[in-house]
Amino acid sequence: MGLVRPRVFHDIQAWLYSIRLLHYPRHVAESVEVLITASIVPRYAHPGDAGADLHSAEERVLAPGERALVGTGVSIALPDGYAAFIVPRSGLAAKHGITIVNSPGTVDAGYRGEIKVSLLNTDQTESFAIAVGDRIAQIIITPVSRAAFIPVDRLPDSQRGAGGFGSTGVSESGNGRQTAGSPMSGDTP
Repeated sequence: MGLVRPRVFHDIQAWLYSIRLLHYPRHVAESVEVLITASIVPRYAHPGDAGADLHSAEERVLAPGERALVGTGVSIALPDGYAAFIVPRSGLAAKHGITIVNSPGTVDAGYRGEIKVSLLNTDQTESFAIAVGDRIAQIIITPVSRAAFIPVDRLPDSQRGAGGFGSTGVSESGNGRQTAGSPMSGDTP
């Protein structure tokens, strides 16, 4: 297989646009029905929030640097074409150093087991106590598309190219920090 021919690439691109994979839909459904069994049903804290809070179903103390799988007592049945992503709560991360190891955790539509959260205490000195009912993570339900992967020998060029992992730097002004165009340690110039 060779490089994707421009006409074929254009046809694929047009097809993707036609099924709305390359841009957000103009109308997003107000809600989706999700079947659930739960000791505490996830709840959105505010109108317009993307994530609903997941609560701990067990008591646990995370020692400094410790990680643990914490049960939520929640099992869901997502409709086909949807997935759930389990993400950290910003307050736990900022105030206590509690985050999720595999963030985001992915819950596929076919999974029916209990949702558990792989929490990590990043604090070097303080333990963190979790009580039953504490909000420990958020769940985001979103539609997902399945890709049709098309093997080629070479990808088409792009403006970004292979730059990644901080290749654009941190600071716009430079200030002794890496800026766009300067190679990172280990990068080839």
